[in-house]
Amino acid sequence: MSSVEILDGRTVQSFVEDERAFNSCVDARFAALDADHDGRLSYAEMAAELMALRVREAHFGVDEPAAAAELAELYGELFAHFDRDGDGAVDREEFRAEMREVMLGVARGLGVLPVQMVVEEGSLLRRAVDRELAGAA
Repeated sequence: MSSVEILDGRTVQSFVEDERAFNSCVDARFAALDADHDGRLSYAEMAAELMALRVREAHFGVDEPAAAAELAELYGELFAHFDRDGDGAVDREEFRAEMREVMLGVARGLGVLPVQMVVEEGSLLRRAVDRELAGAA
């Protein structure tokens, strides 16, 4: 489920800077992805998430078919960003660090002016919005 929310980069940056709240949300996502519960994310576990997120979406939200080789290359490159030490798996600290970078990139992209956007339930952006709303109450 999703909702339309108004947010800006400060909403996201503030959430990332709240290390306790941010790490709690990221750790919960890590645990959900860790299908074999070994404390490390394999390429297969990460690729399943990337496919579910439809990271290959382009052209104004219309999915374009992609060759298997193209998807494998894209997912491999994304996995390599997370697997910072190159050992073939992503541990919790690597996952936290890369998610922090991703979210700070989103914050920079949003800038300081409020924008209206669709936010997925359970996403880190949803958590950022909820955190801000709770602070305003």
